[in-house]
Amino acid sequence: MKLYNTLSRAYDELIVENNTVKIYVCGVTVYDDSHIGHARTILIFDLLHRYLKSKGYDIKFVQNFTDVDDKIIKKAKDLGISPKEVSEKYIEKYFDDFSRLNLLPDIKYPKATEHIKEMIDLISFLIENGYAYVTLNGVYFHVKNFPLYGKLSKKSGEALEAGARIEIDPTKKDPLDFALWKFFKEGPTWESPWGKGRPGWHIECSAMALKLLGKTVDIHGGGNDLIFPHHENEIAQSEATTNAEFAKIWMHCGMVNINSEKMSKSLGNIVSIGNAIDRWGSNTIRVLCLSTQYSKPLDYSEANLLEALAKWRLIENSYYELKFPIEKDKEKEKQDQDTDQDRVSESRKLSNMTIHSIENYLDNDLNTSRALSEFMKFVSEINNSASKETITNELSNVILPVFNQIMYIFGLKIFEPSHDDVKKIDEMISQRNRFRSEKNFKNADDIRKKLREEFNVELVDHKNNRTIWKKIEK
Repeated sequence: MKLYNTLSRAYDELIVENNTVKIYVCGVTVYDDSHIGHARTILIFDLLHRYLKSKGYDIKFVQNFTDVDDKIIKKAKDLGISPKEVSEKYIEKYFDDFSRLNLLPDIKYPKATEHIKEMIDLISFLIENGYAYVTLNGVYFHVKNFPLYGKLSKKSGEALEAGARIEIDPTKKDPLDFALWKFFKEGPTWESPWGKGRPGWHIECSAMALKLLGKTVDIHGGGNDLIFPHHENEIAQSEATTNAEFAKIWMHCGMVNINSEKMSKSLGNIVSIGNAIDRWGSNTIRVLCLSTQYSKPLDYSEANLLEALAKWRLIENSYYELKFPIEKDKEKEKQDQDTDQDRVSESRKLSNMTIHSIENYLDNDLNTSRALSEFMKFVSEINNSASKETITNELSNVILPVFNQIMYIFGLKIFEPSHDDVKKIDEMISQRNRFRSEKNFKNADDIRKKLREEFNVELVDHKNNRTIWKKIEK
């Protein structure tokens, strides 16, 4: 597998040691609802997690929460509650939102406030070894003492100063120097050897990554807005401490635009994950995020969402056509044996070619756009076979395992009804079939409507009075 490495500006091979891949992704600052930009990044890394896991690798995945920050403190004051209550509220909301997006559960979610000791130890080492210094206002990393500063962003000199979020502090030795610890008397504070205060933003991720994943991670990721200064600063403070490569591959996702405009609070166009799912459904959001190469900007627009929804409906339909294949009587099965065997052979070949093509595209810098196109060709063939009434049990047994494998990798999920609901649905369909045989079409239509209203189930009538049902994601 090759991934575009922001550090090397090349497509670097992922070298796996001891069958283990260590991934660190910068998570959210929990002062507000997570938005569709967060979702895009996290869904891409969830797909990477799934794909590597499907290949048999042991994945150690860490994604942090920044739960101490000036924005959290301001939100707490506005709401008249404690900063801890704010962070806990939005962490809970985060898990509610992303459980709906079907993330893999085996991820560690460390909080910054749980790793203050590790941050203090890290800062102490940097001071003792000449990489950091104490001022009246805090502790700063001295950038000029780390000669490789700028190697990730490829910035240097004036470009670094222009791009940095320069913290105004006349006691700093250099405008580029960034805060490792800030002194505060109020708000959430912790005791340190230099004075009471709280950590800077950048030191949090280094402390958590080094503790949970060791000196070097295989893949470090996030949005491309984090390349500078956040990830640049992480490299400096981490590698100054360990004298080892902090991350082998730096993987960055493009931003999400709303109707071709930058998403921002000032424009009032931020779309929360919860609202996006409520309107479009989690699978449509997944398909949208897969439709564009991860490193490129993604446009969240009505037209693109409708296209993603249409694709999901085709995927949904093909699953249920495979789930409810034609059941032939023994005589008919005997007559069609040669033809059916040919179809099974062709379907096995198509299934193998499809999964092979998808894996090739994902191995090539996680090209989800082309991988999804291959899946949609597969889905189209399944739906064509369904329209020709040729999906038998034997055919389904060949195709469905591959279909489910692809669904797992993409993180797409069919929302099936409960066992009790299935029983009720089958009973209602049997009753509808009786009404249809009696030519009582009004009552038959009433049952169709009731199934849609109560269970969100649609019916598909095939030849020979065969009816299948499918539960549609709202």
